[in-house]
Amino acid sequence: MSIKTATLNGVATIEIARPEKKNAITADMYAAMAAALRAADADPAVRAVLITGQPGIFTSGNDLEDFMQRTQQDMNSPVFQFMRALSGCEKPVVAAVTGAAIGIGTTMLLHCDLVYVSDEARLAMPFVSLGLVPEFASSLIAPQLLGRVKAAEKLLLGDPFSAHDAVEMRIANAVLPAGEVVNHARRIAERFNSLPPGAVRETKKLLRRASAEAVLETIAVEGAVFGERLASPEAREAFSAFFQKRKPDFSQFS
Repeated sequence: MSIKTATLNGVATIEIARPEKKNAITADMYAAMAAALRAADADPAVRAVLITGQPGIFTSGNDLEDFMQRTQQDMNSPVFQFMRALSGCEKPVVAAVTGAAIGIGTTMLLHCDLVYVSDEARLAMPFVSLGLVPEFASSLIAPQLLGRVKAAEKLLLGDPFSAHDAVEMRIANAVLPAGEVVNHARRIAERFNSLPPGAVRETKKLLRRASAEAVLETIAVEGAVFGERLASPEAREAFSAFFQKRKPDFSQFS
């Protein structure tokens, strides 16, 4: 099973567990994570959610082979179910970033409440280099967190950045040694066991109230453009180059 779930001491853990493919996420994995988030939200025994990956890798993003077979995406597809489940989760979501976090591996962090990153982590949002556009409302949230020019640098150029950069850019709370990040994140998640759950839920709702509608709208707008780009000649060239392990040639496009 590529997504492992468990509930222990009030914390529902969602573990991305496909290390042989660098934790690349398929449609079935998105569906499983969406279901796990909805179940955690509905379970009164759960006080917080913990999302984590494998040692050295959080997730390399979308499984490109799987993704290329699903160029027709709609708002009911598994990836959008996951986006709505995470962005709308009423309980605190804590992320333990255990290594590389690429594409949606980074953008999902924008929707977590507390984020702890391994000192080995490298993050990136390389959508443009694949002929695509930002997703998961990152075109809205990244400028709010990073500032417009830094967001443009990370979304237009797609340059990777370090765990310490992630803290500086207000994507993450703290950097920890690789061997400690998951346990630390779990201890933080378990702190919600001693806090009043109603007050926690209402506080999270208030923190997100001003942008909640805009986030959902942006997810939909980005999704429509993303779907168009996925079927574009530029994306086909970028994906072909990726699979052929060569540099893409965009000189023919204007």
